[in-house]
This record gives sequence, structure tokens and C-alpha cells, in this order.
Amino acid sequence: MDLFDVTLFGSIFLTLFVIMDPPGTTPIFLSLTAGRPVRIQRRMAWQAAAVAFGVIALFALFGHQILNYLHVSIPALRVSGGVLLLLIALDLLTGKMDEPQQTKEVNAALVPLGTPLLAGPGAIVTAMLGVERAGGLGGQLAVWSAIVAMCLVMWLTMRFSLVIVRLLREGGIVLVTRLSGLLLSAIAVQQIADGVMAFVSGA
Repeated sequence: MDLFDVTLFGSIFLTLFVIMDPPGTTPIFLSLTAGRPVRIQRRMAWQAAAVAFGVIALFALFGHQILNYLHVSIPALRVSGGVLLLLIALDLLTGKMDEPQQTKEVNAALVPLGTPLLAGPGAIVTAMLGVERAGGLGGQLAVWSAIVAMCLVMWLTMRFSLVIVRLLREGGIVLVTRLSGLLLSAIAVQQIADGVMAFVSGA
């Protein structure tokens, strides 16, 4: 029986953490749910987390079939995903990420919270590459455990968003966001390098 791949779990979880950015999501969640009863805010928190998991899981399971149909290789996905993550990291570092506005026509828990804020392109690419990297049952279990754990973290973060904002304050949230951007930029560069090396070795 394959052992649980702790290293892969940590890698996927950390990457998803800096991409989905729980501290940075907290004020956005509060702005999108402002003026609503606490009961409704809590319901929207688990709805957003559930939608994010569903979207990420869908692409993790069937993303490769879509790539095969489009004739896109895994190294190409690594490089494009790395570039995408690098752009997200630059936005985190410079504070230029746009905050979505609340709309009455659409349930904010589904759009933009569930997707694309939580289950955005970066998280989808990370999940797809994680499933591709996983070897055996232990690796697959590690990847899916990391995805589930991260969605639980996002739910808890939104569920207790008011408490988190009071603890971190605005300066603390900015600091954590900048550190997340720094970590994500390093992960992105490594992913691009891995994709280039795969191209070279396969040539």
C-alpha cells in the first residue's frame, strides 16, 4: 500500500494557500456580504467553499481530457500556468488586485466568490498539475487531501471573517498578502523552469 505523500500534500496546500489568499479574501468577502444577516453570511461562506471545491475537482478530474482534445501538452500547461501564477504574484506584491463589487442579480457566493475569486485559473492549474504529478494511491490521496483542506480553510476564514479582521487589522492583512505574493512568485518561477526543462528533455 502506498504511503501518504506528505511532501506533495505540503506543496499543493501551500501553493493553493498563497493563490487563494485567505487573509486577502476576508475583506472582499465582508464587502460582498455587507448588510446581510449573520445567518446568510455563514450560508454564503460554505456555498462559496463548496463551489470552489466543485470547480477545482472538475478540472482536476477531467482537465487532462480537455487538454488532449485541444492538443496541449503538460509542459505547455506548466509554463503557461507558471506565467499565470507569476502575474497573480505580481498583483499580490503590488496590491493591484481588483476587488469585485456586490451584485443583486447574482448570488455572490457563486460568482465572484466561489469562482473566479477562489477557484480561479491559478488554483485550477495547480490542482491539475498536482494530479498529474501524483504517483500511486498515496500521491493522489495527498493531492485531494490538500484540495479539501484548503477549501475547509477558506470556509473557516470566511465563516469567522469578522474575527480575523479584528485580529489582523488592515496592516496585518496587507503584510500577509505581500508575503503570499513573494512565495507565489518563487513557486511560479520554479514551475516555469520545470516546464522548460520538460520541453528540452522531450525534444
